[in-house]
Amino acid sequence: MSVAMDVLAGLEATTLWQEKLYKDLHQHPELSMQEVRTRGVIRQRLESFGYATQEIGGGVVGVLFNGEGPTVLVRADIDALPVTEATGLDYASATVGVMHACGHDTHIVCGLGAAELLSQGRDAWAGTYITLFQPGEETAAGARAMVGDGLVGKIPRPTVCLAQHVLGSPEAGHVATTAGPVLSAADSLRITVHGKGSHGSMPHLGVDPVVLAASIVVRLQTIVSRVLAPDEFGVVTVGSLQSGSTANIIPDRAELLVNVRTYDPDVRERVIAAIERIVRSECEAAGSPQDPEFASYDTFPLTDNDAEPTAIVTAAFRQHFGEDRVHHMAPATASEDFSVIPDAFGVPYTY
Repeated sequence: MSVAMDVLAGLEATTLWQEKLYKDLHQHPELSMQEVRTRGVIRQRLESFGYATQEIGGGVVGVLFNGEGPTVLVRADIDALPVTEATGLDYASATVGVMHACGHDTHIVCGLGAAELLSQGRDAWAGTYITLFQPGEETAAGARAMVGDGLVGKIPRPTVCLAQHVLGSPEAGHVATTAGPVLSAADSLRITVHGKGSHGSMPHLGVDPVVLAASIVVRLQTIVSRVLAPDEFGVVTVGSLQSGSTANIIPDRAELLVNVRTYDPDVRERVIAAIERIVRSECEAAGSPQDPEFASYDTFPLTDNDAEPTAIVTAAFRQHFGEDRVHHMAPATASEDFSVIPDAFGVPYTY
């Protein structure tokens, strides 16, 4: 407890600039893998706190060496969403069509606040602190970009990796943790099925990809209810079905965008295999003149918290905040790419 309180001694002063910076970041959001201004703001702050910084894969990493001890990496994501803000706040986004609607501006100022406090409180702890600001979380591109740009060879190997997210539940003033699967794996598939174009008045001369796609949509709904066991978790969503452009013409193709969420790698494989099997079978039944096409994109890994660091973090939360403020976090069907970073180092993590 005394170590935490020693490090937090300067919190009141830190909070003052955090609020101002939060509003600035909220006013100037940047889309995934385009976080140029944001990167500059982060790096300038970290260097003023005494961190050795470098830009890696579109993100920023600061390292603070403080003697012998564990090496802890804490990650914050920094990208915004393609959303037009309509909150009416006096610090609302100044960029039309872009908004920090997912709280990453909060994550940035939390990360920078921790960086300053740990730098000021170096007498209270020993080891190496790595603060990592990751781009492109919303598109699952950022963690892979940093790893692809040599992250593992450019910074000290962490003992453990940590990450966090602001949420609507539990309520303000409370925190939540859990070991095991906490955020689902996610796979997005672009599926193109082919028909044969014809006039709407002569459907017998064509192969209707709209009817074909509709049959596929209905049949995909049976995967969770009939392929998976009742105690296995999975979600299959068809978020988009596009075909044709006018009422009286049968088009020659249809495109479906399908999203899959799972907690188990084996379930993931079976669900994706079932999707492909259903699509191919429906195409054959419809007399499709061409094989369907499958393309994967926006793939997020499973976030599966390791038991030991989760237990340590949970115990520290309970000691500092009190038992009544620390909750079990139920697994969510949202997805994250954070785990790509600890997996690249081969070290445990908790989110």
